[in-house]
Amino acid sequence: MKKRTKRLLGGLTLAAGALGLAGAYLTRKKVVSDEKRVGDVWARPGMAVTFRAELMPGREREERTYHVKELLKNGRVLLEGFEGEHVEKGFEPLNFGVR
Repeated sequence: MKKRTKRLLGGLTLAAGALGLAGAYLTRKKVVSDEKRVGDVWARPGMAVTFRAELMPGREREERTYHVKELLKNGRVLLEGFEGEHVEKGFEPLNFGVR
C-alpha cells in the first residue's frame, strides 16, 4: 500500500473510533438523565387533581376534582371514580399555594 493510502485508512479508523466513543457517551448520559426523572413526576397516588373547566363545562370545581389511584409509566394517571387514562394537559396547573 502507498503511504498516502495508509494515512487515509488510519484517519478513517481514528474518526470511526471517535464517533463510537461519542455515541456511547451520549447514550450513557441519556440513560442517567432518564433515571433521575423517576422522582420528577407531575402527580402521585392519593393526590387530588382537577380537570380543566373546558373539559367539563357546567360543573363546579369540587365536581371536577378526583384523586389519583395510580401513576402509569407513560406519565398518565388512573383516577378513583373515573374511567380511563388521563394526561397532565387535561388538568388545571398545580399552584401549591402560590397566588
